Amino acid sequence: MIRVGVLGADGRMGHMVWANVLADPEMEPVAAVDPSSAGKRMPGGPEIAAGVEALQAAGAEVAVDFTRPDAVMENVEWLIEHGIHAVVGTTGIGPDELDRIRGWLEGRPGVGVVVAPNFSIGAVIAQRLAEDAARFFPAAEVIELHHDQKLDAPSGTAAATARRIASARKEDWAGPGGGEYRGGEIEGIRVHSVRLPGLVAHQEVIFGAQGQTLTIRHDAPDRSCYMPGVMVAIREVGGRPGLTVGLEPLLDL
Repeated sequence: MIRVGVLGADGRMGHMVWANVLADPEMEPVAAVDPSSAGKRMPGGPEIAAGVEALQAAGAEVAVDFTRPDAVMENVEWLIEHGIHAVVGTTGIGPDELDRIRGWLEGRPGVGVVVAPNFSIGAVIAQRLAEDAARFFPAAEVIELHHDQKLDAPSGTAAATARRIASARKEDWAGPGGGEYRGGEIEGIRVHSVRLPGLVAHQEVIFGAQGQTLTIRHDAPDRSCYMPGVMVAIREVGGRPGLTVGLEPLLDL
């Protein structure tokens, strides 16, 4: 039985993680943390705590973090220091933050951390396909579309996709100049962020070559698409000391 705590428990993703852990016969949800909702009770579980100390008090072995970019790194550092494995779905973790996590883990060799820009298995496969296509189509742009409550732009998935395309392509490609209408740039890849009500999570990668284009698109109209990947990470993180980035290593891709 894996004892699981949830950070950001009263958010949409937090409630979904809690419900899936509660329904899994191999897991037990033991602690919920969300400072803005302290005192509320989770379905079939304890009251929501204000601080991460509740995870240690409840004997949590794995903590799932779906909080905010301004809180996630402090949470991860605390979890590592206290020997609790972490599954992190909060966006905003880039290469510098990953290096900091690796540094924290050096002093705790038995602790595992999984950081995934996207827990949707379809999105992971789309990234893999984009990386493969970049070997033959160096000209590419990324368009990511999310709901208007998403705090970061570009999304972590879009940033990771751009970096994978940049590292895979055999030659650089420089499109038209930047300008205020051309989006941002990540390692030479143009990335465009759309934030609108009615959207959930969508990404399109468009490749261009002489006489042809190739489009790889993934749509997630329902947040439940993330749950299979989250559950895989909860099961696997305890057996993977150190930092694991992305779902691919867990899916044998």
